[in-house]
Amino acid sequence: MGPQAGQGPGPRPDLPGDHGVEQEFARDTIREQARAVLGLVEHVGPSFHKAVDLICAAANAGGSVLVTGLGKSGLVGAKIAATMSSVGIPAHVVHPTEAAHGDLGRFRAADVVIAISYSGETDELVNLAAILRQDGLPIISITGGGGAGDDGSPRSSLERLATVFLRLGVTSEATPEFHAPTSSTTATLVLGDALALAAARRREFTHADFVRRHPGGALGNALRPVTDVLRFVVGKNLSTVSEDLSVRRALEKAAEHGRRPGAMLVVSPGDASLSGIFTDGDLRRLVLRDAKELDRPVAEVMTRTPRTLSSLALVRDAVLMVREHRQDEIPVVDEAGRPVGILDVQDLIALRLVQD
Repeated sequence: MGPQAGQGPGPRPDLPGDHGVEQEFARDTIREQARAVLGLVEHVGPSFHKAVDLICAAANAGGSVLVTGLGKSGLVGAKIAATMSSVGIPAHVVHPTEAAHGDLGRFRAADVVIAISYSGETDELVNLAAILRQDGLPIISITGGGGAGDDGSPRSSLERLATVFLRLGVTSEATPEFHAPTSSTTATLVLGDALALAAARRREFTHADFVRRHPGGALGNALRPVTDVLRFVVGKNLSTVSEDLSVRRALEKAAEHGRRPGAMLVVSPGDASLSGIFTDGDLRRLVLRDAKELDRPVAEVMTRTPRTLSSLALVRDAVLMVREHRQDEIPVVDEAGRPVGILDVQDLIALRLVQD
């Protein structure tokens, strides 16, 4: 007896339950989508350049990129719009059905439209494109289809209305068993990201611009200058110690500021450049070996030429160093190699960028 009404289709008794078979099915699905993405390379030509022209012209004129699509195309379009917004290109999503019920007012003369439909025959989208074309708005269409379009292959209704049309060249989805949008939506997403990044590059969007648009969360913290998150700063609440001091005297000098990090920054007495680091771990090992060694010069027991970060580095560089080298205290130095401060791993834990 089949499944009752309201239930799913149930297990397929004709399919093997072997985990290996299922894993290979997943691999095949991924391979098919990867092939769809790689196939896009052959479809990036003059039309892509013209599409970037339209996007940049709209953004430079104070307009927006309005992305529209129905169903899965609309969901992918929302991600494309989000990518554009994050790289300095104002972009919004408009539902093609809602557009016919008042949202046409969101389209302005300075805008450009990206209309997404795998078939190029989605009624709601074709009707919207026809109205926008009458209003003179430039339209970039993204459809599936084979052929480059300029080779005489038939154009869909949406392509005939578009100012510029782009094709994915995807003629099948990831699995022949059912035709859920997979390869086509993945390729659409990648093509949309390529449009966004190419337009941002042409408009000379910089890393600093990106940082200003992502001040919050883990991403915002990772993109901050490392000097922004230093709790221990030389000349403020951190002393450096000269390498000709004894360990005992160096500890006394480091304690002058009260609370201190888990390491001392040791500098050359000549040019005050960083010559080494002496950590709490080094101190424990020294005392356990022989407490009399506290009277040795710190230069003899410190770690020379430690890994450092430039004062121009970003927090993400510190995160990478902690993850790769398990370094709990990172000296930060200026262009002359003089210590600016010390970044403690607890600072990164507090920002939730690394785990304790």
